[in-house]
Amino acid sequence: MYKLLKQEGTARRGEFITNRGTVQTPAFMNVATCGAIKGAVSAEDLKTLGCQVMLSNTYHLHIRPGDEVIKQCGGLHTFSTWDGPILTDSGGFQVFSLSSLRKIEEEGVTFASHIDGKRIFMGPEESMRIQSNLGSTIAMAFDECVENPAEYSYSKQSCERTTRWLKRCKAEMARLNSLDTTINKEQMLFGINQGCTYNDLRINHMKEIAELNLDGYAIGGLAVGEPPQVMYDVIEHVEPFMPKDKIRYLMGVGTPANILNAVERGVDLFDCVMPSRNARHGHLFTSEGIININNKKYEYDMRPIDEKCGCPVCQRYSRAYIRHLLKSQEMLSQRLLVMHNLWFYNHLMVDIRNSLDDGTFMEFKREKEEIYSKRI
Repeated sequence: MYKLLKQEGTARRGEFITNRGTVQTPAFMNVATCGAIKGAVSAEDLKTLGCQVMLSNTYHLHIRPGDEVIKQCGGLHTFSTWDGPILTDSGGFQVFSLSSLRKIEEEGVTFASHIDGKRIFMGPEESMRIQSNLGSTIAMAFDECVENPAEYSYSKQSCERTTRWLKRCKAEMARLNSLDTTINKEQMLFGINQGCTYNDLRINHMKEIAELNLDGYAIGGLAVGEPPQVMYDVIEHVEPFMPKDKIRYLMGVGTPANILNAVERGVDLFDCVMPSRNARHGHLFTSEGIININNKKYEYDMRPIDEKCGCPVCQRYSRAYIRHLLKSQEMLSQRLLVMHNLWFYNHLMVDIRNSLDDGTFMEFKREKEEIYSKRI
């Protein structure tokens, strides 16, 4: 259940209540694709870093170790030891990214595993069954994620198919949640708005899926290479037609500037691999801008990554030491770098929420947007 606490313009401050705890929104979900954050960051660490929601991937967990294995082990919460809310992506984005290895039909998609080439079929019912086996708090509907740019006629057909698939997802989830053997009988379902960058398709699709009275609504198929302003324009057109009493999720976004702009336009939830992926290559977010710890100028620098940061890494380690670890390909470098960036993202969301509570969000956005995008 979503509870709207306050608005500043279109920006929303709220709470999302689940059977695994209440999420303060706007919030960033930390991406644990295979049930763990890349960079040797544990579920226990996520608590320390201020994480509220963990996001894992249906496709990857279905491939390995297998969703039946995870069900037998008590579900993904027990398996990973993360006790907060978990959102599982439907697997749709990964399936559709295998464009040379897949065949789309009305029933679903046949594709080849990226690990061993084995042929796999996944449709709405299969995606729901896998996510039910995982026992996640929130399941994403199985949708068709179309590559931008796409022809209008195909985008329209795809939206219509995604709506039909969503109705099948809803029916299958209701069936699964009624079974005695289901791990999480209160599993929530989020629908996904599609339509590429065609505003009329986006609006019509949002109107259609809003009628299904789902637990939440996502905007998918953006942040895949289009200019940021195009993404912001799509959000502005879709937002008036998104239910006010349901949580809103912008999938796969993004940079701090993207998040600030999307919050301004009424989005509540975000996820992105950027903080962890960039960290593993030495690209770090700080209160002064983005730094590359690989640079030689940090060789003798005994200051923390960010002198204003309260993360466990900045409380203890120097830039010089972390740079040395990264250059030496020590595993500890990955852990420390990822922990810092995840702290930055989660505490950026705290600052956004505080500014919304105080009625100063737009002032905060104006002050921080350029700083957080600057490369030092």
